[in-house]
Amino acid sequence: MTDPKSWEESLPNVHEKKNQDASSEPLKDEPVYLTGARLLMVLTGVTLVCFLMLLDTSIISTAIPKITSQFHSLGDIGWYGSSYQIASACLQPLTGKIYTNFSSKWSFLAFFFVFELGSLLCGIASSSKMLIIARSIAGIGSSGLMNGSLTIIASSVPLHKSPALIGIIMGFSQLGVACGPLLGGAFTQYTTWRWCFYINLPIGALVAILILFIDIPDQAGKPAVKSPKVALDIVRRELDLFGFALFAPAAIQLLLALEYGQGEHAWNSATVIGLFCGAGGTFIVFLLWEYRQGDRAMIPLAMVAQRTVWSSCIFLMCVFAMVLCASYYLPIYFQAVRNDSPLMSGVHLLPSILSQLLLAVSSGALITNLGYYFPWAFFCAVFTSIGSGLISTFTPGTSTGKWVGYQIILGAGRGAGFQVPMIAVQNTLPATQISIAMSILMFIQTLSGAVFLTFGNLIFSSGLKELLPIDAPNVNPEVIIAAGASNIREVVSGQDLPGVLKAYAQSIDHVFYMCAALGVTCGIIAFGMGFKDIRQKKPTSPA
Repeated sequence: MTDPKSWEESLPNVHEKKNQDASSEPLKDEPVYLTGARLLMVLTGVTLVCFLMLLDTSIISTAIPKITSQFHSLGDIGWYGSSYQIASACLQPLTGKIYTNFSSKWSFLAFFFVFELGSLLCGIASSSKMLIIARSIAGIGSSGLMNGSLTIIASSVPLHKSPALIGIIMGFSQLGVACGPLLGGAFTQYTTWRWCFYINLPIGALVAILILFIDIPDQAGKPAVKSPKVALDIVRRELDLFGFALFAPAAIQLLLALEYGQGEHAWNSATVIGLFCGAGGTFIVFLLWEYRQGDRAMIPLAMVAQRTVWSSCIFLMCVFAMVLCASYYLPIYFQAVRNDSPLMSGVHLLPSILSQLLLAVSSGALITNLGYYFPWAFFCAVFTSIGSGLISTFTPGTSTGKWVGYQIILGAGRGAGFQVPMIAVQNTLPATQISIAMSILMFIQTLSGAVFLTFGNLIFSSGLKELLPIDAPNVNPEVIIAAGASNIREVVSGQDLPGVLKAYAQSIDHVFYMCAALGVTCGIIAFGMGFKDIRQKKPTSPA
């Protein structure tokens, strides 16, 4: 017979064992992160997606002459790029609400599927109109890709480890901007322009293999979607569709005004002025609606009003504008002034590309280890200002050592600071707001490209019109502008060519004055992002 006393004494041991077992199990509220091979696969997948997205914005530039020749569509040139940008820009803020309320993994794959579908339709396009529509579909898909990549990384690792991964994503994805014209030219010359779009398909299949079967965590609590009816109810209640219905036409009108003003219509035409007025009026109504919506808004104004958030938006706008202006005008310098082929002009951009890649990866790793992002933001401001200022001294006779060295300085500055706005915002806001904030940053990035490339074109064109009568008085400036960068030697006599090249180089220099000013602006705005140690835990509740 069992001794009751000994039986009672054994009870605490049983309870103790249960407590030990319970303590060894992970808490339900404890975040679960990816590590090892799973993290590497996800990082590779999202980096490839971001590379493809940025590649798609630039690869078409060198293919356009062949496309217009095949479709006899010279008047549609502007739409091949703008249809993609407009479709992407007007949807970007809405993607933040989608990622906030639905699974990050499946939302990301859905956007990527639409992007791939658009790429396929571009490749098989049988007319110019079909190509424009297909580019719009690809733009719709691309609207959620960069935001989704940053959201997935923020959920996959602790926040203090994310800067290193963001640096890798930003560094390698920016290669897409630089490689686009090279690949586009190679495909057009040696195969067909359709491979500018087909290239997305096999890489897309690889991305699907890398991501599809991995369970990517969502750190922010999201409603359970158990049926299509529940999903539709979430869309109706949470996505602020009326706000989107106001924002989309405002963005479309603004981008159309910028597109039309550069060629099809004069800046003071009724069409352009009407579009600007329509964009402004619609945007005011949108802001009033968002204020009324409060925290449920597509773009919560209280969140944007936080100093770190609006400072990060301005900083990213300036940095991305410098990236695009350099990517656009340095090839023009090498092709027009130094008579490089499109392929060699791309090769001559390698100093800035490689230094940008090196600094993006290394600065991200150092931010992770040292904890502070402000020094890299200020480093970016100093080096981009100096680099842009030095590049603004380029002449037809600039030595190889100078154009290589100056590009290294500029690229290092861009690489050091490009990811800082994302890191600052992710380490300031609660997890529930990160997707929305990333979508706002991505829209600002797209908008800055449209706005500052327009400013750059205006500065460049006005510079040519001002300098050509001085340096080459026998040449008609309108003929030079219409000829394009690669054809000026065909429309200018040997006697007038040195003066034309000098005017061309100086006009490009004027664009880099603007870039230097943007770098100085970054230095001022960097203080608004704060001097924060990201290794410290941030508050879990909204600020």
